[in-house]
Amino acid sequence: MTDFWERMETRGPAEVTVGGVTVGAGSRVRVRPRSSADVLDLVLAGREGVVEAVEQDEEGVFHFAVTLDDDPGRDLGEARLPGHRFFYAAEEIEPLGERTARILVAGIGNVFLGDDGFGVEVAQHLAREPRLPGVDVTDFGIRGMDLAYALQRDYDAAILVDAAPRGEPPGTLTVLEPDLEPAPGAASGRGPSVETHAMDPVRVLRLAAELGRVPAVVRVVCCEPQSVGEALCELSDPVRAAVAEAANLVKALVMEMIAESAGPGCRDRAHG
Repeated sequence: MTDFWERMETRGPAEVTVGGVTVGAGSRVRVRPRSSADVLDLVLAGREGVVEAVEQDEEGVFHFAVTLDDDPGRDLGEARLPGHRFFYAAEEIEPLGERTARILVAGIGNVFLGDDGFGVEVAQHLAREPRLPGVDVTDFGIRGMDLAYALQRDYDAAILVDAAPRGEPPGTLTVLEPDLEPAPGAASGRGPSVETHAMDPVRVLRLAAELGRVPAVVRVVCCEPQSVGEALCELSDPVRAAVAEAANLVKALVMEMIAESAGPGCRDRAHG
């Protein structure tokens, strides 16, 4: 029984060859379901999408988790799980020979503490705009563990959006490249911890590294708050005015990351 659970915990291969084409997370495919009796298969036949992951069952058969470009519900739930990932066998997908960079945009913060909810507001702003293929915009709020586990997926890059005091005028935006060196105490066997009801981007990133991986490119978009810690359910005027500008900044960073991820050797930073 122990061997069974150990096999179940093992991640599938990063890439598999299908029809002479290498397919992995980020690969673009066209789905060709075998079943002609299933209504859903009939509806989805011929649709294009992106491979999210490659899984392998106990018998060694590969299954490809695919999200479709035109799925109207793809942004529902935590990274569209579980209802909007469709699994197909190798013979049910047609590789298109293209790869889409996979990027996570994470809005973080507490909406009940004034300007601390800035990241959440930016994520909601971006979610209302047309979605770029391969880019997941998620409101994580204060769910640090959820974000750490989301970073274990095969993302090429991640952008975290947060409010952070840096001594600038309220509403000032700053882009940071976080320091992911082990936190004090990690060497003694005490890895980074994340509070259940709080969110510290660097601590979450360090925890993600301890769990296995962090995307190769990570940026934190910070906004200087005017009020943090106060029991307010709305942003201050200067911070609210920065939301649209921050959304545009995130989109510019996404385009840069897509270009960077097209280069060789840009997959992830595994810390072990």
